Amino acid sequence: MSKALHIESQVAEQPLRLAKQTAIVICASAVIAVCARLTVPLPFTPVPLTLANFGVLLVGLSLGSRRGFAAAALYLSWGAMGLPVFASAGPGSFAQMLGPTGGYLWAYPAIAFLAGWIAEHGQPSFLRNLTGAVVAEVVLFVAGISWLAVVTHSWRQAAFFGLYPFFFAEVSKIMLAAAAAVRLRRSL
Repeated sequence: MSKALHIESQVAEQPLRLAKQTAIVICASAVIAVCARLTVPLPFTPVPLTLANFGVLLVGLSLGSRRGFAAAALYLSWGAMGLPVFASAGPGSFAQMLGPTGGYLWAYPAIAFLAGWIAEHGQPSFLRNLTGAVVAEVVLFVAGISWLAVVTHSWRQAAFFGLYPFFFAEVSKIMLAAAAAVRLRRSL
């Protein structure tokens, strides 16, 4: 009889767990949106300096691969629907996903998944998070620069617009996300 009660208890708790996980994903998506709105437009490039990829890394590292992917995909959905969640330097809505920053935006779910996957496979630590963040950032910049190369018709111009000005800021974001995720993951 106790096994039956245990199963019944688990079934009764399932909607509550689903609601909690949904709320976590929605809140994480909102974190990415707030980070994306914190931007510094640079006059020599169509790509602004933003905290969006910091937010994506933090969410992926903290929540893991599946919830991180879901939060980043939800963020893109909000932006595509016209909610003001993308960096203010662009046109907003779905048009922003096709503009110069489109390669970075489309990669967000994949980098959240990748960073989260690396973070959740092994002993949780700053070094594991750092590894996940670095690998994810490489993928992000490959996607972003590739898209910029299509838009500008030049790999050189794409690197000038989308990589060189951001290198030192990205190192700081990676370190901060890796450190913060260690603490957040424990609390979640």
